[in-house]
Amino acid sequence: MPFPKGQNPNHPTAGSTIKVEPIRDKKAISRIKKILTDRPRDLCLFTLGINTAYRANELLSLKVGQVQALRAGDVLDLKQRKTHKYRPVTLNATAVASIQAWLASGDLKSDDYLFTGQRGCLTVETMSTRVKTWCQDVGLKGNYGSHTLRKTWGYWQRLERGTAIPLLMEAFGHATQQQTLAYLGIQSNEIAAIYELEL
Repeated sequence: MPFPKGQNPNHPTAGSTIKVEPIRDKKAISRIKKILTDRPRDLCLFTLGINTAYRANELLSLKVGQVQALRAGDVLDLKQRKTHKYRPVTLNATAVASIQAWLASGDLKSDDYLFTGQRGCLTVETMSTRVKTWCQDVGLKGNYGSHTLRKTWGYWQRLERGTAIPLLMEAFGHATQQQTLAYLGIQSNEIAAIYELEL
């Protein structure tokens, strides 16, 4: 039975959100990179996403000319669409290598969008669908989407490097530390852990 126009039961109701998760399994990250080996554009998108903490719409706004001369350690300074502030990100060697591999395989001009498809620049919706598919393809269970990539960056920054929440808050462009903790989904675990101390 068709649903009334504008009503899709698979979409969240107005005002609600579906929380997407970071990729908490390093092996899954490696497996996704492996399945994207012969798709340099998608590999570049995935790699930049998990190495920069830029929002999906910011990544998709990139033009070839902004990145083609970048080297590891160079700064990419993008204007955040949400806050209208510029946020500089120092690119690591992995991110730069993925950009160079994509540019070497394509026939892109400097004023082209970096991430284009047959119908022009990729959309956030398309990117979200791709991320979900990649995660499903490597056997991950849960909710994944375009925000998964930047959440993955933050998750591993916190878990492996112990990066302070105020620094992550700045990187994400969040207004409060509480927002960052909730965004990464680590708040409840960290709060629970403080009660494990026995005196």
